[in-house]
Amino acid sequence: MKDFIKLKEKNSVATIEKGELISFKVDGSEYIHQKGSKGWRKSDDEMFPIIGPVSKNNFRVHTKKGDAIQDQHGLLREMDYVLISSDEKTAKFSKKYVKNTKLINSKYPEKSTEEKLFWPFDFAFEKHFSLENNTLKIDFIITAEAGMPFMLGYHPAFLLSNSGKDTLLANDKKITLEEIYEVGHNAFPVLNTDKIILENSDRNHLEISTTNFNNFMLWTEVDNMLCIEPISQYTSYTDEKFSEENMRISSGKEEFSITIKVL
Repeated sequence: MKDFIKLKEKNSVATIEKGELISFKVDGSEYIHQKGSKGWRKSDDEMFPIIGPVSKNNFRVHTKKGDAIQDQHGLLREMDYVLISSDEKTAKFSKKYVKNTKLINSKYPEKSTEEKLFWPFDFAFEKHFSLENNTLKIDFIITAEAGMPFMLGYHPAFLLSNSGKDTLLANDKKITLEEIYEVGHNAFPVLNTDKIILENSDRNHLEISTTNFNNFMLWTEVDNMLCIEPISQYTSYTDEKFSEENMRISSGKEEFSITIKVL
């Protein structure tokens, strides 16, 4: 697989590195946090099959097939994408997991007590990019055994002005960076909505809309980037145990999407 794939359409360019969105430029302006800059070492990631810090649950998730060992935000991030296809405006990637396969946990031993992770269900996870009219759409398709419990989150990082003056609009309410800082590692919840406007102070605003997620959470510790994360559910402020009793249940095939539009 080529390390870098560029999608081009008129005055828009999206750059993807091994399935990770590392750049989205419109009229020469960058909208994605650049790896190596302060704030976060990546520019996007997926959270699956769980979202949140499972350390409070002794790294166990209770399922009908027994306890699975997971670390924060799941095990999908420990797998590499395979390119399915690409052309000038689209690129499709996949990851496939065989149940109970043990994966090395990259957080061990510095940040975790668990050396290996596993999940007791087969699944295939696809990530499709498409670029058109200053708009980048990312579709997620999960094919799994019917009855598999799961959570899904997408974790993109957007470039900010580094001024602290950028704001967001969601559910008819203004959200400031200062409010997000105060919440800290739990991430700021924006629930029961499919759309957020990122009001950039130094370039065009972004409209971020989703299907099937229904919620977002916001996280940053710096002025130059912000993670605006669509999530299937929010776990940080609850005392719930990680169990399929509080997860979504797969029908066999689930589809989610996020659309990033320059206004």
